[in-house]
Amino acid sequence: MYIYKPMKGYNLMQAIARVNRVFKDKEGGLIVDYVGIASALKEAMNDYTARDRKNYGDTDVAKVAYPKSQEKMSVCRDLFYGYDYSDFIHGSNLARSRAISGAVNFIVAVGKEDDRDTFLKEALMLKQALSLCSSLAAKDERIEAAFFESVRVLVNRLVNQGEGKKISLPEMNARINNLLKASIHSDGVINLFQDANSDFSLFDPNFLQEIANMKEKNLAVELLKKLITEQVIVYKHTNVVKSEKFSEILQKAMNQYLNGMLTNEQIIEKMLNLAKQIQAAQKEGEKLGLTADELAFYDALTKPQAIKDFYENEELIAITKELADTLRKNRTSEWQKWDSARAKMRMLIKRLLKHHKYPPEGMDDAVQTVMTQCELWADSNDMGERVSAYSDRLNQYVNETYDMGMVAEPKAQYGKKE
Repeated sequence: MYIYKPMKGYNLMQAIARVNRVFKDKEGGLIVDYVGIASALKEAMNDYTARDRKNYGDTDVAKVAYPKSQEKMSVCRDLFYGYDYSDFIHGSNLARSRAISGAVNFIVAVGKEDDRDTFLKEALMLKQALSLCSSLAAKDERIEAAFFESVRVLVNRLVNQGEGKKISLPEMNARINNLLKASIHSDGVINLFQDANSDFSLFDPNFLQEIANMKEKNLAVELLKKLITEQVIVYKHTNVVKSEKFSEILQKAMNQYLNGMLTNEQIIEKMLNLAKQIQAAQKEGEKLGLTADELAFYDALTKPQAIKDFYENEELIAITKELADTLRKNRTSEWQKWDSARAKMRMLIKRLLKHHKYPPEGMDDAVQTVMTQCELWADSNDMGERVSAYSDRLNQYVNETYDMGMVAEPKAQYGKKE
């Protein structure tokens, strides 16, 4: 708010309160005084903030917010004891970028989970406290705070699994850029998360090997886990069997890693192998002559390994196509919400499997798996939109990996997006 005419008392306090009202990511307002309202503001504060002083104590930022920011800065420094991030304060943009990626690698190491969680909380409080008193902080303090905030944002991006808690790539860019613009005036801005225009294949062997060869091994593990987890989420909405399979493989490997049974190099190798399995699974439908929907039902029917020994593969493909066609013809809008419609679908599945002499001992499991797959398949248009959205998110994670300055080759070398 730009103040160009005298204001005082209630009107002044109300105007400031409106501008300063927080919402979503808006943490406060900015008042630009052109006429000199300091004395009127002090008088209004004395008149209208007595209750606040009683409830919250001294509201003088120099006495409260600034010491609190220094306290939180000290905690963050202690958490990074043993890691030299001086290049962020005094180095080039590339050095700053590497200092941030190295710091993330340092704080996400196995065994540092408590330190990581503490850092996320303390760095957030540092940001909040300093936002109230940034004019009181020295330039080096602001730069150091910018370092901790950049690391906090990136760590949050890596470790937060809840979709609702994530922030978009452009939003993260804006946050980090604004932060660094305010702190590093002479050397410009580091954009760690630039959007890339070039297309690439997520599971390009060269790209995955670039990640595996990163010197920041802890960060490499987190990035690979994130990329594969996102691909598993895609399968969760399209193919329940493959989703469970890949999720179990990843979880087992990560448990071994977290329990000290695998080194960084070993877990990276396991995840690279899992990426190859996922890539091969994507091409499986083409080999069998099945659509993505049909392949999901094929996987549901062949979940018990013995089924493939019971039938010739051509028979399984024929049963799958007949099953998909039957379900497609009998699907009604929101059928999964009505017990009678669900019962009818279940009966159709059982009748078809019995007609093809599906082994009785595997019947119930097969029917339940197919029903689960049917529910995922219920709205194919919506599903397509979700898959597209998840693919976009996967591409964002890959872009971020490049833009952290840790992969040497240009993005344009990689193939077209699959």
